[in-house]
Amino acid sequence: MNRPQQHILSNGLRVVLVPCEAESVAFGLFIASGSRHETAKTAGISHFIEHMLFKGTPTRRPIDITRAIEGRGGNFNACTGEESTCYFVHLPSEYLEEAVDIISDMYLNATIPADEFAREKDVVIEEIKMYADEPDCVAMENLQAALFPKHPLGRPVAGSAKSLGPLTPDDLRQYIKAHYLPTATIAVVVGAFEPEMALDVVARALGERGGKSLLRRDKSVASPLSTPAGDATLLSRRNKNISSAVLLPPTPEVVARKDVNQAQLALGYRTFGIHDERKYAATVLDAILGRGMSSRLFQEVREKRGLSYDISSRMQFFQDAGFLSITAGLDAAKGDKARATIDRELQKLVAKRVSVTELKRIKEFLVGNFRLSHEKVTSKLFFYGNTALSFDRLVMPQEQVEAIKRVTAADVQAVAAEIFRPENASVSLVLPKTMSNGRE
Repeated sequence: MNRPQQHILSNGLRVVLVPCEAESVAFGLFIASGSRHETAKTAGISHFIEHMLFKGTPTRRPIDITRAIEGRGGNFNACTGEESTCYFVHLPSEYLEEAVDIISDMYLNATIPADEFAREKDVVIEEIKMYADEPDCVAMENLQAALFPKHPLGRPVAGSAKSLGPLTPDDLRQYIKAHYLPTATIAVVVGAFEPEMALDVVARALGERGGKSLLRRDKSVASPLSTPAGDATLLSRRNKNISSAVLLPPTPEVVARKDVNQAQLALGYRTFGIHDERKYAATVLDAILGRGMSSRLFQEVREKRGLSYDISSRMQFFQDAGFLSITAGLDAAKGDKARATIDRELQKLVAKRVSVTELKRIKEFLVGNFRLSHEKVTSKLFFYGNTALSFDRLVMPQEQVEAIKRVTAADVQAVAAEIFRPENASVSLVLPKTMSNGRE
């Protein structure tokens, strides 16, 4: 099959084509607009826009959009994060033109009718309430707020009833006009298709839309420039002109009381961003700690000590900051023991290098997991779309595989010492209301 390729249309919109063996094709639009582009007053508008783009265009009712996709056996969805929003569709390969036409119509021509707007605002607020009833979601939301206090990265992506309440349909239209620009958008096609045909289809659908560059317009994004080492992390070209704000120190601890029987623990350490080369060592570190049932935390906390039913870790990188989180559900009375056990495991990684055998196993796990995920057309779609947004270039999978393979035991130990400092840490607890405290 042909190799992945990138093209830039005359209006600045980038097109990434990834032909591969498949029975299907996936098409997605990745827009460099997420919750960190919002102000406190507009918090949640990006996520709300994501909902509203499915509510019709001048030529399609909401049910027309749904039937056009599901009627061909396909599926479609969208997701909003801190730094991007994505709309995608997955269909049998012969329906590429329909996929591009539908998603492009939503992106370019969403009408945001008043009646649909009012109904969907209620739906989004109910979604926010739903997350507020889930202790693990509360623990993670509070953790991120504690790691990035008074910063857009610390706000919930969905916003709040307070911030969504005053919004009007015209607010959404104006926000789309300012942020959904060709220079801030990447179109990705993955699957069984002819590259020349696919490029022509995308260019006809999206190549005529104009708009000023987001780099010149958007001054609203606060950019944390501190890392654990205290050095400034370089931003990508796409974000180089955004305003900057030095991060406040993390809030050490936040506790929420809920009507629950089990406590939720979320421990986090603020880190560097995605452009820092240490991210590969941090990814290996994360896998050693809490990726899978053979990880150190799972074995030590659950299997050996029975302190938690489940425990895991996760690395998340933004343009210029990031964090490593460790989450567990446990009996609140065992909270101190669990935290002490976790802390010991973290300090072991600082004090002693990982063995050759463990490092080899973890790197094989990461590479194998990455390769298996790339058998899915939609996984490829998100890999190429997200990396193109982050790095402003076409990133090949082998580049990341080789970078993981190059990580040494010394790299892991060094990044552990850099990350696992008290000044980088926050802990978020969700405890039962009936307990006087979360300690033994």
